[in-house]
Formats: sequence, C-alpha cells, structure tokens
Amino acid sequence: MAFYQTGLIRVPISVMLYILACITVTQEPIRAVPPYISSTVAPETSSPGVNITLQEGCTSQTIGGCLQNLLEQIENITAQVLPLNTVTDILTVAFNASEKILESSSSANPTELASYGNRVLKTSEKLISTLVKPTDTNDSVSFTLAAVEGRVFMVGPQVAFEKIPRLDTTNSSVAIDLIGIAKNNNERSAAVAFMSYNTMENLLKPDFFKTSNNTVKTMMSTVISATLPKTTNTNLTKPVNFTFKHIREFVPSGSLSCVYWNISEWIVDGCSVLKTNSSYTVCSCIHLSTFALIMQTSHPAESDSQLDLLNLVCVIMGLVFFSLALLTFHLCQWSSGVNNVARINICISLLLAHLLFLLTQRFLSLIRPQQVLCAVISGLLHFLFLSGFVWMFIESVMLFICVKNLSQISSKKREVLSSGFLCVIGYAVALVVVCVSVGLVPEGYGSEHCWIKIEKGFIWSFLGPVCVILVSNTILFVKIIITLSSKLTNLNAEVSQMKQTKIIVFKTLAQFVVLGCSWILGFFTKGSKVLEILFLILNSQQGTFIFLIYCVLNDEVRQQYKKFFRCLFCVKQH
Repeated sequence: MAFYQTGLIRVPISVMLYILACITVTQEPIRAVPPYISSTVAPETSSPGVNITLQEGCTSQTIGGCLQNLLEQIENITAQVLPLNTVTDILTVAFNASEKILESSSSANPTELASYGNRVLKTSEKLISTLVKPTDTNDSVSFTLAAVEGRVFMVGPQVAFEKIPRLDTTNSSVAIDLIGIAKNNNERSAAVAFMSYNTMENLLKPDFFKTSNNTVKTMMSTVISATLPKTTNTNLTKPVNFTFKHIREFVPSGSLSCVYWNISEWIVDGCSVLKTNSSYTVCSCIHLSTFALIMQTSHPAESDSQLDLLNLVCVIMGLVFFSLALLTFHLCQWSSGVNNVARINICISLLLAHLLFLLTQRFLSLIRPQQVLCAVISGLLHFLFLSGFVWMFIESVMLFICVKNLSQISSKKREVLSSGFLCVIGYAVALVVVCVSVGLVPEGYGSEHCWIKIEKGFIWSFLGPVCVILVSNTILFVKIIITLSSKLTNLNAEVSQMKQTKIIVFKTLAQFVVLGCSWILGFFTKGSKVLEILFLILNSQQGTFIFLIYCVLNDEVRQQYKKFFRCLFCVKQH
C-alpha cells in the first residue's frame, strides 16, 4: 500500500538502491531488461537519445518524490518512435518500483492511490504510443512483463486485412474495427495500443466503483487499457468488445459490471455486459479508456448460531413426523370413504424438499462449485416445494367440501375426484411452472445457496404461485371456520359432545398450519426475531400436525395402534 506524506512516498533504502541500479543517469537509454521479458519484435539497433534521470539528492525519505519526477520525465518523452527494449526497460523500472512502494507502505488514502494510478496509466500509455511507427500495410509489436502485457497493431493505406486479428493477452482480449477507423483518417492509417495490467487493482481498487446499494466489490479481471495512439480521427465506427477471463471464483448470485476508469472512480457509462459464463465475460463499450470487470455480491449475513441450531432441530423433528405419518398412512387400514391422497403427497413432497435442502446446506461448500449440480438441485427444490403447496391447496378444497356436506368434522370425506387425477394435478402444475421457468430463464437457478436467484424478479416463479395458493387457502380456511361455528352452535352441551367439540376446534386450528397458511408469516419476519422463530417452528412442523390430526386423534388409527402394541407386548411375554 502506498503512503503519502507532504507529497512524498516512504520506502526503504533498498527500493531506492534498486531504482538507482536500474536507471543510468546519463544521456543513454535505460538498459535493464530482466530475463522474463519476451518480445515478438527485435530491438532496434539505434534509437533517439532518451534522457531520463533520477533527480539528485534522493534518499529513503524522498524516494516517492523522486519516482514522481521520474514519471514526469517519462510523460515528457517527445521521441516519435522508441525501440521495444527501451520501452520495456522503462516500464520494468516503473512497475517494479511502484510495486515495492505498495508492498512497503503501511497506509494510503484512496484519493492518493487513485492519483498515483492515474499517473501510472498516463505513463504507460505514453510509452506504448512510442512503439507506433508508420507503415504502408500493417505491423505489430507485443511484449510481456511480469506486471503488464502490451499489444500494438498498426495499419496503413495499403493494408490487405478486412479486419485486424483479435489482440490477446493472458487474461483478456480486444476486438476493434481498426480498418474502419483508418478509412476515416486522411492518412488512411491508424493504430491501437492494448495493455493488460496484472497489479493495477492495487491502485485502482474495486471499491472506487460507487453504487447505491451496499455490496462487496470484487475485481474479476485484470485492468486493461485501449487507446488509438498517433491516430488523428479517434471516433469509433463500431462498439469495441473486450473479453475478460475471470481471475477469481465466479459467484453465480453476483452482479457483474463492465466499468471504465474516470479520473477517480469506476463508472459504467457506455459499457455493458454482452455475454458471460463462469469462466469469462464479454463487455461491449462505445468508447476507449481503461476498463475492468467488477462483481458485486451482498454482504454475508451474520450467523446466528442459536437460530441455526433451532432450525436444525425443528427440521429434523419435522422429518421424523413426516416419516411417521407416511408409515401410518401405509400400514393402517382406512375406511373406504377416507381419501388421504393429498395428505400423503404433502408429506412426500415436503419430506423430500426439507431433506434435500438440509443436505444441500450441509455440503454447500462441495456442491456450490459444481454449477450444473447446484442448478439442478435448485430446480428440484423449486419443484418439490411448489408441488407441496399445490397439494395443500387440493387438501383445503377437499376439506371445505367435507365441511359443507357433513354436520361435523370426521376423517370421512366424499371422494370428489379420483386419486390418479389428483396426482396428475398435484405434480403436473408444479412441473409445468418449473419447465416454463427453465425455458424462459435457464440461468435463474443455482444461487449462492443453490436456490432460485432473486435477480430480474426470477424468484417470483416460486413466490407467485405460492402467494396465489396461500391467499386461496386462507379464504377457504376462513369459510371453513364460519361453517363450523354455525354447525357447532346447534350441538347440545353434553360432556361427550363438549369433549368432541374441543377436539374439533384443535383440529380446525391445526389445519391452519397443515394448509400452509402459516407461511404468510414469512412476509413479515424481517426485523422481528420473534416472528422469525415462530415462522421457523410452525412451517417445519407440518408433518407433526398431520401426524397428530390424522393419526393420533383418529379413533380408528388409535384402535389399530392399541392392537399392534398389545400384540407386540404379548410376543415379548412369550
């Protein structure tokens, strides 16, 4: 990190000695090419004199000012063309020195970092422009250093290309209509200089991207720069496309922005994301500048260990009672008029959904990197939870019909539709919604938690149907209460009937949870820990209430349980 004080950068004496060793304080060009520099163009045998000197009196306390002076000298270079080795020598010294300063400095305020970054960009663009030389057809120059890569392509009036090749670096590339730009110049020539900076984000930090929402900004690419040096008319004929390779792990729920540097901040004006995947992103811009790819992600929520533990206990308990209810429905003998198809399928759908969600969150660190698997799991969860709600709606309709036709609640219900037809409705509706969602927004699945993404309102592919079902079930539940209250007033106040009435009241209130009406609390839990806990408990215990209402409080089932345990006790005695 750079640290400025009274216009100077504090650095150790070793950095000063390094710069002194690299810079020849003479009229000769800099000659300090490290072994890792590669070039596709041989150095020129002769070059104009370049007088770049380190000012006298530089010490460890004043090396920052000396480096600023060095950058000013580079910016004032007037040579039309410089040899490649001279340019790479100067760039090597400048970037190595700046990296040493960043490593050794203890702190720096953002404004100073941005100012220093601007100077480095200006210096680099000035230097690479000196590699442009006149040509009748076309020519190119390229170099690769540890901190920066550069590509220069020049075209003349007799160029044979219809379009120039894409300029590639290790982590980025650019496609530009340089032929069209050249045709709009009187000289019928043009040049593009493309640079990719590997360490520039230390100066031009992603936090300089100011947004209205409070998000975490991550630099997902190297910083690149594209200019049209020694070109009279720099108006673009077509938008320029930049391809950025992601240099950090891509978060599916993150929001990507193609940005360019504007003096002191990253902004998006004139740039947009053309296409993206987990490995790279293509940006399209209507102007040239210094560009980068920044990803925004939400701040990680603070973990509440007690709430997480309560959630785990409640979900496991719910899974146990879902299993007990299914076992009871399967083993017990039911009257011919009893239709448990909706309850059974509510248990199946929610049991699988809660179990899959629980396992996914438990092994999220292993699943999330597998984008396809994460998307498949989120789609399956969408289907299972949605089918559970459809079955809740079917159960509420059947319960309403039962109450309308019976003088009191019992386990017997009139079979309105066949079980097969109900199964088609219960699962086909959810399947159609998921298939349509996949067809319209295939990238909508696979969020950070392997669930539906909230971007572009895709979450409403789940919330929309759920809201419709919750409103319908609530209306039906209120009508059931009204119908029951009118019928219960006609009962005689006998002890036996009073006891039966209490059971009826409990069953009716428990149906509020069984029919999923308690999920409405989810819209009001924000900011209320009490409502959040109540929502968590009620909606993880739908299996518990189903088991209590239709198994424990069912006379026929209780009798069968008594026979079973009596037989089991007899077997143990013998």
